[in-house]
Amino acid sequence: MQTISSYLTQQVGFFGQTDPVALANRYGSPLYVYSERILRMRCRELKDLLRYPHFQVHYSAKANSNLCLLGIICQEGLDIDAVSAGEIHIALTAGYRPEQILFVANNVSTEEMAFALDKGVLISVDSISQLCRFGELCPGGKVVVRFNAGVGAGHHAKVVTGGKDTKFGIDPALIDSCRDTLAAHRLQLVGIHQHIGSLFMQPEPYVEGMKALLSIAEQFAGLEFVDLGGGFGIPYHRAAGEPRLDLANLGRAIDEVICEWSARTGCPLVLKVESGRYVVAECGVLLTTVHAAKHSYGKKYVGTDAGFNVLIRPVLYDSFHEIEIHRVSDEPLDGVERVTVVGNVCETGDVIARDRLLPRIREGDVLGILDAGAYGWAMSSNYNSRLRPAEVLIRMDGSEELIRRRETLDDLLRGCERSRV
Repeated sequence: MQTISSYLTQQVGFFGQTDPVALANRYGSPLYVYSERILRMRCRELKDLLRYPHFQVHYSAKANSNLCLLGIICQEGLDIDAVSAGEIHIALTAGYRPEQILFVANNVSTEEMAFALDKGVLISVDSISQLCRFGELCPGGKVVVRFNAGVGAGHHAKVVTGGKDTKFGIDPALIDSCRDTLAAHRLQLVGIHQHIGSLFMQPEPYVEGMKALLSIAEQFAGLEFVDLGGGFGIPYHRAAGEPRLDLANLGRAIDEVICEWSARTGCPLVLKVESGRYVVAECGVLLTTVHAAKHSYGKKYVGTDAGFNVLIRPVLYDSFHEIEIHRVSDEPLDGVERVTVVGNVCETGDVIARDRLLPRIREGDVLGILDAGAYGWAMSSNYNSRLRPAEVLIRMDGSEELIRRRETLDDLLRGCERSRV
């Protein structure tokens, strides 16, 4: 088997004691594979981000909520942000204590709020109406409020969560209304929260958003923490030389702002950051098998078994993922050609990579879709009644472990009620 030597997996021994073709044969294709070593490395990088002593890192579970991965992240000392009752349930099962979980609620039902309260989980609300609902459920309780401080950033309009064109957070113009609602229900505001967007690669927007949120913090007494949100990006274009997010530079900028603010206000608040993508994206590779190759109207299409039901990011966000080729035989990878790599879903938009220059790909090759650990399996579905793939973890010692089985056809019928004809 031969691979492209310049890619990540071979350079870092991603697949441990095995190889991608063997894994695809053993557990089925497509297949998500994760590196425990890379996952722990990214957790520790974030933990070391600041010198500021009152600092906590949260992991955003929506990026990847596999039970085994959450357990590792918990071991590394990261708290967790959950956005649903399901994520709260999984986090508790993975070993998180209720006080380590922040429920970042967005337009949730009374029942879902009640579930979080029953579990002892702190809730962040992002509208006055949701704050009222919380107050009716839990008068006198502790609550967190998410503000939209007016700063947004992200790799695609659909993931910008701050600024003037987003559904998230409370407009600072409504601070007086927020105060009135808190007082009416005798609520204790213990924290304020924001999220500017996903996948920023320069520190300036994040620091700007931080300053805006801290100015809001000065308008409330009794706060225990400020949560800056996440969105830390990773270099999806590494083969083209894209640099990493400079965490050292970002950390220095955050330290400078929070230390000056704490000294000036006399409020040594706990500072929280939250990141999902940065923690898990690079620890995941999606393996997919080539089942067809054809030319049509001057283009070559490479057809794989990874439809957008398995990885939707390229379809949803025009996202870029590097691709490596693993050949089953010892035949060398030869030449370069421009191809469009597609999946097996019955939709024209089912494209993984469009007009990409790659070595000549043959039927039977296994492709590695890199940096697929974030928003990969977590956003997968059974569209076209296709099965969701298995997930395998490469342990620190290089051994492999199945951490989620591949679905079966019977799983498609689970929960269905057959009516009589």
